Amino acid sequence: MSMFVSLGEVLLRLSAPGAARLTQATSMDVSYGGSEANIAAALASWGISAAHVTVLPKNELGQTAVASLRSFSIDTAHIQRAEGRMGIYFLEHGHHVRSPKVVYDRYHSAFALDPLQFDWETILAGAKWFHWSGITPAISAAAATACKNAIAVARRKGVRVSADINYRRVLWQYGKKPTDMLPELVSQSDMIMGAPADVENCLGISAPPRATFAEVCELVQRQFPSVRVFVNSVRTSHHASHQQLQGFWYENKTLFQSKNHDIEPIVDRIGSGDALMAGLVYSQLHHKSPQETISFAAAAAVFKHSVPGDVLVADVSEIEAVANDQATGKLLR
Repeated sequence: MSMFVSLGEVLLRLSAPGAARLTQATSMDVSYGGSEANIAAALASWGISAAHVTVLPKNELGQTAVASLRSFSIDTAHIQRAEGRMGIYFLEHGHHVRSPKVVYDRYHSAFALDPLQFDWETILAGAKWFHWSGITPAISAAAATACKNAIAVARRKGVRVSADINYRRVLWQYGKKPTDMLPELVSQSDMIMGAPADVENCLGISAPPRATFAEVCELVQRQFPSVRVFVNSVRTSHHASHQQLQGFWYENKTLFQSKNHDIEPIVDRIGSGDALMAGLVYSQLHHKSPQETISFAAAAAVFKHSVPGDVLVADVSEIEAVANDQATGKLLR
């Protein structure tokens, strides 16, 4: 029985070492991750019982992925193994004027082909929170159905449902558009994270030019009244190694925002949105106020930029130090 449950594909990540370009790399740094699993990993490290649900191939790569999830204390009991391949993505880190780059190689993965045999009644028994992302229904029709089934059971059981509706244009390859699939899933969710561009691409809701985040949220809530909380992070990019990040939380016609954090230099920005969501879930499960929640969540996202790999590796006290402007960078011993 886990307090937090997530659904999504786990990928093998192959990163060009250091500042090398993919075309220069003669070796790759290896790790595993995925948007939803990254959240579960951070929460498990902070003492929240967390389970991740996915399908992995019946080979050594699938077994290593399971071991990686277990190393973060994630409950892997509901992970299924099936025929098929491991989804992969290749990462080139950005540096100064050169932007980071991701190349996917994940089509026809085990997760895309066979994600329908989950017993959600058992998986969600005793859970307080279920999380999905727009990546899952983008992968395949079967994955979209699995997501729909999970949300339906979560709603029936009174489990809080959150979604990061992140738009991944290159993943929608099976004849459906985001606006064909995501509105139904969002209509059964309590919290969504996404920028105005995600709202337009995934839900078909266009805001007037120069509309504020609050105005965009009001437009969405009129169409999807079950959504009571909206979250977004705004990133200002000076260059790939120097950025600023600020978090926003909108609820009951009130906007809460974190401080605007300066981030320089950047070690690895992959997974920063997942770190933000992990901070939101952790704070809400500990009954924090909206202001405390978005401040902690934004600090978690900022801290992730200093950690290589997909997963945020940090103690709660370290995140709180960033949120409270107490992170000095001094040698600790």
